[in-house]
Amino acid sequence: MTRNLLRRDLAEEITARVLDGRIAADSRINEVHLARELGVSRTPLREALIGLADRGLLVSAPNRGFLVPPFDPDEARQLYPLVAELESLALRWSSPQDLAGLTGGLDRIAAEMTAELARQGDLSTLDDRWHALLVSRCTNPHLLRLLEQTKPLLKRYDARYFGGVERARESIEEHHRIAEAIRVSDLATAVELLVRNWVKTLAYLEDMG
Repeated sequence: MTRNLLRRDLAEEITARVLDGRIAADSRINEVHLARELGVSRTPLREALIGLADRGLLVSAPNRGFLVPPFDPDEARQLYPLVAELESLALRWSSPQDLAGLTGGLDRIAAEMTAELARQGDLSTLDDRWHALLVSRCTNPHLLRLLEQTKPLLKRYDARYFGGVERARESIEEHHRIAEAIRVSDLATAVELLVRNWVKTLAYLEDMG
């Protein structure tokens, strides 16, 4: 258990460093230096790195160790519409009654995002919670599994996206509108708004270059 917790804590710390740029995109991770800096042996560190490579945050390269992949516009153009479609399907695989019970929680998380934005904090974790709650009533486990496998591949784009205050504020408002559409049982509008949110996120990232 202790080893599992250590590996999880290391994975969270490395993820934070990748997302905030302390470990730069298109760079190699120096395992010896990082292990020394974090005060751990290389074994749990390597286990954490392997796990992050499995999730797509890192790349394992023969004879080079672990790399932080560069930002890839083509990958983003493939992933964001895919996640939009998967989440839309997840809504359609949820009963309207079950979805209606989520709206209070969705609004609360969106309000937390507004407060965190005012503090210039990290919105990524709250956004993950919001989307996880949104699809939590989906009755198709295979669809949910696909989402679990795909969403982590977006993580390295989050820091770039949420770094833009105006777009982040606009996105939070879109989250509230999606919740309101679900509250009034307008699933078609909720799906349309959800897809638009993902598409606008992609467009923002492309504009950033």
